[in-house]
Amino acid sequence: MATFSKLRSGNWRAQVRRKGRYASQTFKRRRDAETWALETERRVDRGESISSTRPDHIKTFADLIDLHIADMHEVKKPLRRSKAYSLHKLKTHLGTSDFNNLNRQNLIDYGRFRAKEGAGPVTLGSELSYINTIITHAAAVHGISVSKEPVDFARVALRRLGLVGRGIERDRRPTQSELDAIFEFFEGNARQHIPVARIVQFAVATAMRQAEICRIRWADVDERRRTVIVRDRKDPQKKDGNHQRVPLLDLTGYDAWALLQEQKRVSHNHELIFPYNGRSVGTAFRRATRSLGIEDLHFHDLRHEATSRLFEAGLSIERVALVTGHKDWKMLRRYTHLKPEMLFSDQERLRPA
Repeated sequence: MATFSKLRSGNWRAQVRRKGRYASQTFKRRRDAETWALETERRVDRGESISSTRPDHIKTFADLIDLHIADMHEVKKPLRRSKAYSLHKLKTHLGTSDFNNLNRQNLIDYGRFRAKEGAGPVTLGSELSYINTIITHAAAVHGISVSKEPVDFARVALRRLGLVGRGIERDRRPTQSELDAIFEFFEGNARQHIPVARIVQFAVATAMRQAEICRIRWADVDERRRTVIVRDRKDPQKKDGNHQRVPLLDLTGYDAWALLQEQKRVSHNHELIFPYNGRSVGTAFRRATRSLGIEDLHFHDLRHEATSRLFEAGLSIERVALVTGHKDWKMLRRYTHLKPEMLFSDQERLRPA
């Protein structure tokens, strides 16, 4: 079956999918695209090769990236924000090169440049993986052959330079005095229309991420069970449709259900419980920590804090996972930064009477 799409350049892109085979080509006129598509379908039916019918406008690495993005949109898999940002960086710094000239040194130079910009080992590793994905996609879908060997060598070199690798696990937990200072900062600011203090408390109560808090809906609240559905929850194996019903507990020092009822009085019947831009919430949080002189505290650290408090409250790993959404219980270990002083209370509880 042939499909036709008009590109921003004004050209027409024809794509043929027939009997498990795929080909695409770009033309200035739709009529030419239709003629080519019909002939390509006939070639498939005759069992002839169509691998040579590569889009002739594909010359640079940026063209390969655009081809990948267009195909993802066509199958209704648009890029998420982090991948879109990384592909933009790749296009900006590597896009003008002929894709056949993409070499090890170019990639190493790119890695060093991104590291100077502040990209960490995990981010840079992901961007190299995206390059591999784009090259594999071009070969598998469009018959465009590009060697992946330079990418593999560059990854080895950048790993040896310490620029690619596993991320450093954070163990930063806010103190209660830091949290209280943040609450006072926002509650004393009459110009702050976003209830950041309540959102921070809700984050510590639920272990939800910043974006998840600003995405939950009143329609997904079950008042009888005191739960809310978090839709499309982050999952490395399943990007969409990963919905989870999360209990709204009172185990971390903050009552999630009470905070929800408090928010209901000010949400003005909006479909979202917290109808605010997640980035704006993050910006406000960073402004508060800077103003208060609180160093190295990120909003995501509140998720760590919440998870640790759930363990400190005595919940088992499987029960904590029902709140946090972790599918792999091993991942919860990095969040269980229990305070040493908690062992004294355990000692008293376990001491024979």
